[in-house]
Amino acid sequence: MMQPFVGKRFAVVGLGRAGMPAARRLREFGADLVLWDDSGASREAAANEGFEVLRPGEAGGHFDALVLSPGIPHRLPAPHPQAAWAQQAGVPILADAELLYQAVRALGSKARFVGITGTNGKSTTTALLAHILTVAGVPNAAGANLGPAALSLPILPDAGAYILEMSSYMLERLVSLRFDVGVMLNLSPDHLDRHGDMAGYEAAKREIFARQDADCTAIIGIEDDPSRQMAFWLAGQPAKLVAISSEYYETPPNRALAGRHNAQNAFAASEAAKALGVSEDAILEGIKTFPGLAHRAQEVAVREGVRFINDSKATNADAASRAMGVFERFVWIAGGVAKAGGIDELAPFFSRIEKALLIGRDGEAFAKRLSEAGVANEYVGTLEKAVPAAFTAAKGGCGVVLFSPATASFDQFPNFEARGEFFTCLAKGGE
Repeated sequence: MMQPFVGKRFAVVGLGRAGMPAARRLREFGADLVLWDDSGASREAAANEGFEVLRPGEAGGHFDALVLSPGIPHRLPAPHPQAAWAQQAGVPILADAELLYQAVRALGSKARFVGITGTNGKSTTTALLAHILTVAGVPNAAGANLGPAALSLPILPDAGAYILEMSSYMLERLVSLRFDVGVMLNLSPDHLDRHGDMAGYEAAKREIFARQDADCTAIIGIEDDPSRQMAFWLAGQPAKLVAISSEYYETPPNRALAGRHNAQNAFAASEAAKALGVSEDAILEGIKTFPGLAHRAQEVAVREGVRFINDSKATNADAASRAMGVFERFVWIAGGVAKAGGIDELAPFFSRIEKALLIGRDGEAFAKRLSEAGVANEYVGTLEKAVPAAFTAAKGGCGVVLFSPATASFDQFPNFEARGEFFTCLAKGGE
């Protein structure tokens, strides 16, 4: 194997889903490495793989970059000690997607890069585009915030395409990566603790279009004010601008893509595929055969005529609104760690709620808000209690149980995936 990083020295901090795959690939690529994690168990596991494990700030010598796990802050709300060391020492702090790009180009591949971001919908759009490209016979690899870590993806040939789901945490740690196709779906308040305010969040998201030239395509949703303002800015940039809205796109002929929000996701994936030279026929076939993603308005069980919908990925109110808009009437399970604004923006959907079962840290606050709006509700605390109660309520009425929490999961679950899997188990009658 050619080794594009021979003579380079990197520190990798945070040895989880992104960090360890990045370290392994960097070692394959010839880099000298120092690894660190605040968890003793993670440090021990890395040492057992033969890595040097030491705080980079105590290692001495020159570093070309600090590869910092996306979940670890380097500025707000407070920088991790090793991030603070890197900034003081003038060591660049990079996302592993940046190093994937550098490696691909150093190895001579002209494979194209597609970056997909937005507050909501980016995982579905990423997976859908990858599926379309596979149907069209285009070599592709999808990952980053969704699925495999960016640096663990294979080196593709010139005709290939990387489809990278990019979080705001990743985007603010790029220096040379240029997306041949950049996609920004929507913007609503999120991760403000990391970015300071909405302006900081928008600035991070805008990096999806950084360094684009006239050969590139910028695709942007225009269904919210911040995105429309960004589209206005993009009109003065060199990339080809494509503005998208679900109002200009027919509902996809696929139940896995139900809802207006998925019309926009399908529109974005279609335009990205066109920019990569995919035929209209292959795009339509890809949309028609897309199997969908787990935890996104996913029907996981039908019992006694009641449909159970797992929308655990709805970690904020804006995401929950998308699933709520699909169903005319439903029993709603929600709650957890609320984002700024709680569920106020969901008020237009309150009339569709037959009954709400609330759980988690902020479930009682949700219950109070719903009671004020005249919505039948009950705070039950946990999913174990909520699912059977919701089943009973839906059985004689609307026939739909929608688990769309509108919150982060960290009060009761390690992540939204574990939360969704537990709901699915309960929905199927398990414990």
